[in-house]
Amino acid sequence: MKDREGYVSALSTRYASPEMQRLFSDDFKFTTWRRLWVALAKGEKALGLPITDQQIQQLQAHIQDINYEAAEARERQVHHDVMSHVYAYGLQCPQAAGIIHLGATSCYVGDNTDVIILREAMRLTARKTVRVIRSLADFARQYQQLPCLGYTHLQPAQLTTVGKRACLWINELCMDLDNLEHQLGALRLRGVKGTTGTQASFMELFGGDEDKVRALEAYVAGEMGFEGCVPVCGQTYSRKTEAYILGCLSGIAQSASKFGNDLRLLQSFEEMEEPFETAQIGSSAMPYKRNPMRCERMCSLARYVMVDALNPALTASCQWFERTLDDSANRRLSVSEAFLAVDAILNIYWNVAERLVVNQRIIRRRVMEKLPFMATEAILMEAVKRGGDRQALHERLRLHSHAAAARVKQEGADNDLLDRIAEDKLFPLSRTELHRYANPALYTGRSASQVREFLQDVVEPILSRYDGQESPEEPVL
Repeated sequence: MKDREGYVSALSTRYASPEMQRLFSDDFKFTTWRRLWVALAKGEKALGLPITDQQIQQLQAHIQDINYEAAEARERQVHHDVMSHVYAYGLQCPQAAGIIHLGATSCYVGDNTDVIILREAMRLTARKTVRVIRSLADFARQYQQLPCLGYTHLQPAQLTTVGKRACLWINELCMDLDNLEHQLGALRLRGVKGTTGTQASFMELFGGDEDKVRALEAYVAGEMGFEGCVPVCGQTYSRKTEAYILGCLSGIAQSASKFGNDLRLLQSFEEMEEPFETAQIGSSAMPYKRNPMRCERMCSLARYVMVDALNPALTASCQWFERTLDDSANRRLSVSEAFLAVDAILNIYWNVAERLVVNQRIIRRRVMEKLPFMATEAILMEAVKRGGDRQALHERLRLHSHAAAARVKQEGADNDLLDRIAEDKLFPLSRTELHRYANPALYTGRSASQVREFLQDVVEPILSRYDGQESPEEPVL
């Protein structure tokens, strides 16, 4: 039954996918603790400590069936989560109770588990980012030649194409993916470092044999699927790790917000729209409304992530000496919620990108309203080629343009700029010749070619690399 009296996070009930939520669940956390304890015991046995196969087999048999009630009851007594779970694990594994957590500090399970969660959450985020890239790439390919108004300062400028604009959105996601992959590639396990990172307890266990201590750390890293461990640390791995990673998530949020804002503006112009369901209601008062609620939600969550990314930077900056515990409560919130929110953002982004609506006739109408102004540069150059005075021609074009604009704005009439130029004897071009300049395709430059080249050279290698890995899960909306 749903709890309606206590606080419930919207990230878990409304936004983030079950797949991402699982990574930040108690089950994933505490089963990973147990996997780490098994890896430690196996490594210590392999290097000569008196640990038996029967003890390890018993530990392995109870990785999944965590006795939470026993751990929680113990924690109410001792107020220490790690030791409570050591105790509970020992109840299930009586033969191995004495060797669980041997030589380790709490951060052996705590920090190493956090690194593993970061790795899996980044992998999932990368796959979902690629899923959005794939949808937008299909869209860009479909509309690579469709001319539309380009904007600078949110004012109509030179034409571009719908597909070329989509490539701007894709390119930022590709940058984000590159950053995310870099951080993923640089991620290392905290390892077997002991209380202040000196490995003193393990030197004691192995009688001062440094080679065995190094071998133990390499063994645990391999068991957990890492190439290695951080070279040095205090009690914890550097909290800058999370500052870098949440910086990546902030980048994804920035890109998504840019797309969301662009589409909200385009929907206001009626050029493009996010999907709208058959029975969807846009407003309780205005039945005709088709609000861009998906993009609004995406932009809203993006702001949350961008601000949240400040938390690990501040945390990393105030870890005194080998560590302080003022990172714990902050990290418990900021890191998990950043991933959950970005997961929601990417689910929404994919849902919108998969079903973008393009209103081609409105796009063309808006293009044709502004096209005569955009043709003036080409007309000027052609008139000069035919012997005209550039400065005089430029002044006439300025006067005609302002007069045509006033007619459109003040009278609601059509743009008659080309007719005005045709009637001006200073211009050595016929009306027929001038109206040839009213072809939008003349003003999109290399837009279509740029789309083809970008998709071929940048996007396709990414899609090939992730082929078959993208999550097919339906997003939560």
